[in-house]
Amino acid sequence: MDDISLIQHAQRHHHLVVRELGEEIDLEIGPGDDDPAFSSTPLISGPTREPSAEEHDESKQMAMVSQLSSEDQDLSKSHSGKRKKKVVKRWREEWADTYKWAYVDVKEGTARIFCSVCREYGRKHRRNPYGNEGSRNMQMSALEEHNNSLLHKEALRLQMASKDKIIVDKPIFVKALMSKTAGTIVEAAVKRDPHEFEFIQCAQEVVHALERVIAKNSHYVNMMERLLEPERMIVFRVPWVDDRGETHVNRGFRVQFNQTLGPCRGGLRFHPLMNLSIAKFLGFQQTLKCALSPYKLGGAAGGSDFDPKGKSDCEVMRFCQSFINELYRYLGPDKDLPSEEMGVGAREMGYMFGQYRRLASHVQGSFTGPRIIWSGTSLRTEATGYGLVFFAQLVLAEMNKELKGLRCGVSGCGKIAMHVLEKLLAFGAIPITVSDAKGYLVDEDGFDYMKIQFLRDIKAQNRSLREYSKTYARSKYYDEVKPWTERCDVAFPCASQNEIDQSDAINLVNSGCRILVEGSNMPCTPEAVDVLRKANVLIAPAIAAGAGGVAAGELELINWSPEEFESKLQEAMKQTYQRALKAATDFGYQKESPEALVHGAAISAFLSIASGMSDQGCV
Repeated sequence: MDDISLIQHAQRHHHLVVRELGEEIDLEIGPGDDDPAFSSTPLISGPTREPSAEEHDESKQMAMVSQLSSEDQDLSKSHSGKRKKKVVKRWREEWADTYKWAYVDVKEGTARIFCSVCREYGRKHRRNPYGNEGSRNMQMSALEEHNNSLLHKEALRLQMASKDKIIVDKPIFVKALMSKTAGTIVEAAVKRDPHEFEFIQCAQEVVHALERVIAKNSHYVNMMERLLEPERMIVFRVPWVDDRGETHVNRGFRVQFNQTLGPCRGGLRFHPLMNLSIAKFLGFQQTLKCALSPYKLGGAAGGSDFDPKGKSDCEVMRFCQSFINELYRYLGPDKDLPSEEMGVGAREMGYMFGQYRRLASHVQGSFTGPRIIWSGTSLRTEATGYGLVFFAQLVLAEMNKELKGLRCGVSGCGKIAMHVLEKLLAFGAIPITVSDAKGYLVDEDGFDYMKIQFLRDIKAQNRSLREYSKTYARSKYYDEVKPWTERCDVAFPCASQNEIDQSDAINLVNSGCRILVEGSNMPCTPEAVDVLRKANVLIAPAIAAGAGGVAAGELELINWSPEEFESKLQEAMKQTYQRALKAATDFGYQKESPEALVHGAAISAFLSIASGMSDQGCV
């Protein structure tokens, strides 16, 4: 049976009534013997209800398709009301995207996670048509077991290969805004782009931070509405050929969000989940980041849903060249210069710059990247991570404290996270955690320079962080969890957007965290921000704390020595911090307020952009 036939078979035997996430949904019941290994492991529960007439008919049809015996059919009908349950859908984001292939079913009063391909769960996965052996760790919950099973990964592969994908409405968390005027700005953004969840979340946070500015001058309402619409959005096809000669097609994005203050600067992200909404949210954040920095520039972002992991150098080169073949006409030193982001490193930037140079027939300006031979300073990659630590030191200095001796939790294990660890050690702090997509690593003794180099070697060889714990006895790797339960004084989330949800924020508060320095763009969900705010956890926003990368993009035009570069970077971060703090106090926020920097950074950046937009007219 081929993949498409399996998909169609699963669809015929499984029906799901979809509503908005967070609401209660009805799930059809599918066949499958209960596994006694999980008989006492309830996952999701909720009040029962009587099925509707339509649902009852569907249940009858499913009983016929499953070809139960007449006795089993009668039993199924008699207990159909008991087998129906209202299940509250509280999936993780990646789970919500794949619920078509893995669903919740109720078996003898207990909710179980089933796979739509094999119609089984837990160790029953051995009976799937692909012959996988299921999960190895029987101590895990059924949900975690399903997520880590080989069968579920196969179901994910089928979903990615299928053209018949489901688009699920994700929840849009709407903050209670103080003024109706600010609310109308958010409502207009939601009405225009209702499915761009990341961008709407970002816009809502900025509008919330600007409420006092908007209330003070109604002229800024129109400015904000104009600012929320990007100047240019480029979406294009990227065809490329793999090493086997097969053709693939990905989608490329570049959002030149705003060039009021100067030519665009911003990252390129290569990741399977990349889409226009993420490109817009990153471009908007970059616009504010550039406006707040001492170097007045415009903001942009982009990338592709291409996944460089597991690809050969030749495949990555062919993709990058095809990507630039379309994008190069929009790039240039006076237009837009891209930089690194998630999934884009020295290899990818080198291939893209080489193709750009070939097509443009000049080497004026450069892409911002780590190679000194074609991109300026060799400290480009360190700038963002170092800048985060410099900013944290400035925040602590305002409290008459310092980083020395403080326990610091760090998420991620990419370039930014590694350089945060490195600079934290230089300041005498004790970094204790790093994480990847599968879990996190904690070292109670703290990382030192030798351990950080070992971590770099592990990631360079695409090995798991679990290998670290085999070498250092005082360390431990935890599967499928985040590092925010570990005791820490300062947190540096450096992984991805929305990595800290409400439960993670509660864990951070209970772990003693008092300062959160945003290394990734928008790392906290709105619910998490509310928890941190109520607990008086000071948040250093990414548009201020992450401005080191913007500064490096300008500083790298001159080949500074490492000492000179670091001094210039520290000065740029100090100016950024002072501008954010001054804007906050000018609009009535106390320096001691945990939200002072969040409001001040957004206010200072917006006022700079709004002033330029006003001078330049309606363009």
